[in-house]
Amino acid sequence: VDPRKACGNREVEIAWFSPDCKHFSKAKGGKPVDRNIRGLAWVAVRWAATVKPKIIMLENVEEFKTWGPVKDGVPFLDQKGRSLAGKNFNTFVNALNKLGYKVEWKELRACDFGVPTTRKRFFLIARCDGKSISWPAPTHGDPASLEVQSGKLKPWKTAADIIDWGIPCPSIFERKRPLAENTMKRIARGLKRFVIESDKPFLVPSFIADP
Repeated sequence: VDPRKACGNREVEIAWFSPDCKHFSKAKGGKPVDRNIRGLAWVAVRWAATVKPKIIMLENVEEFKTWGPVKDGVPFLDQKGRSLAGKNFNTFVNALNKLGYKVEWKELRACDFGVPTTRKRFFLIARCDGKSISWPAPTHGDPASLEVQSGKLKPWKTAADIIDWGIPCPSIFERKRPLAENTMKRIARGLKRFVIESDKPFLVPSFIADP
């Protein structure tokens, strides 16, 4: 995509980037990584250099900060065998700095802002309009925390709050392809923690539709 053509020579207020994260995520395991996919974030610098958005936002997994050189599908080490994790990330930030951007980043959890997921994510904000970067204040928290119990914050929302339990759904244990052993172990740990040993077990009633 040519940024100039895409924007029609208009001024850009905000540009949001969510580069492919699977080759940074720890969920990928030990599989080889793709240098080209890991380098997709450079598109943000291209936009910064050509159409100069006033604000650039980038979202990714928390491991994005470890972005470094790759050789033959594995992170590259220097001549002394030292890790180069984070080298490309620092170069990326410096490139935005040289283009006149002030850059900040944080790791945030969407559950603290009213979205039902506890996964932590990396967020980067870059501004070149002379204004300061501001981050939102949490609106939700752990139901057991003093902030929630005192009414300062709302309790976290859960996935159960937004699921229609009346919709028929096949069991994951009836799949044609069996679940992986590690997945079964995670399910077992979840059942133990949230049902068997929980003071407030999470249970979903089973509905049988009329014939």
